[in-house]
Amino acid sequence: MFHVLTPAYGRDYKSAKEVIADFDDGKDFVGDYSLQFQYVSKRDLAPGSSVQLRYNKLRNFAVTKV
Repeated sequence: MFHVLTPAYGRDYKSAKEVIADFDDGKDFVGDYSLQFQYVSKRDLAPGSSVQLRYNKLRNFAVTKV
């Protein structure tokens, strides 16, 4: 499964390294339509699934696995 996640609570990041670090730390992100736009974190997603993390005012993205 592949999900697109955006930072929750108005957070934004300048680099892929920062957004991936917060995702790995369990911070909340807003899920895409397949997650019904709910707040999710790494622990809420299926192991082995891929995620696209948006950052830099949603202009860039980083891809990582859960």
